[in-house]
Amino acid sequence: MSAPNIPLPRPTTLSKPYWEACQQGRLTVQRCRDCQSYTFIPQACCGACLGSDLEWVESTGRGTLYSFTTVFRPQQPMFEVPYTVVVVELEEGYHMLSNLIGVEPDEVKIGTPLEVAFEKRSDEITLPFFRVRAD
Repeated sequence: MSAPNIPLPRPTTLSKPYWEACQQGRLTVQRCRDCQSYTFIPQACCGACLGSDLEWVESTGRGTLYSFTTVFRPQQPMFEVPYTVVVVELEEGYHMLSNLIGVEPDEVKIGTPLEVAFEKRSDEITLPFFRVRAD
């Protein structure tokens, strides 16, 4: 299965560093300089300690399938079905919502090792999807 046809995000001032890194083929996440917790999605403060001293760090882009659902009935006609929405637990310990590519819906299994795969969708937006790790 290929990457789904989905509406593109609109970067904000807060999320712009994340989207710029995706354009370069790098997955980044915010880390709190006070408590070292990771915060995803981009936020103005740490979700653990509420500190505001956050920095952007590179993620390995490797993790495991934590949870998923496969969509067979689209909410909007622009969505091509079926597609599998996943929650990935990254090696750093944070969770990320994305789509799984390259796997048929009946073959998806919790605990599957995954890696990020970037797909350019416009001049401004490159989306991070996940696929089964080759190792």
